[in-house]
Amino acid sequence: MDEFNDILEEMDFQFFGAGEHGMSVEDMRHAIGNDHFLFLDVRTNEEVAHVSFPFAKHIPLNELPKRLDELPRDKFIVTFCAAVFRGAIAFAYLRANGFDEVKGLTASLEDMVMPFKPGPLAKI
Repeated sequence: MDEFNDILEEMDFQFFGAGEHGMSVEDMRHAIGNDHFLFLDVRTNEEVAHVSFPFAKHIPLNELPKRLDELPRDKFIVTFCAAVFRGAIAFAYLRANGFDEVKGLTASLEDMVMPFKPGPLAKI
């Protein structure tokens, strides 16, 4: 629990103001396909059954503690969910468990889908 406390203490005004905790949809577009980035989808199995992202590894948030060893520590992990909340929890959990390169996607599911329309997709 001390690790989690340390992570929370880092999250002051300057931390959030710098924006280093999050990744935008535009940054996501550029990171997809880069082997150093791993997108972690923490939505439920039911949600993924309706909309999935083939570029992402899926581990539901409630399974993350038992499946933590499935995540590489040498990759930059970007957490996401349908509406940012669970992605933020996963971000803090990973940081508290020693993952240094972690960000949370600061976009809703609807925002994430937009780059995959034909116009934006052609620009990737």
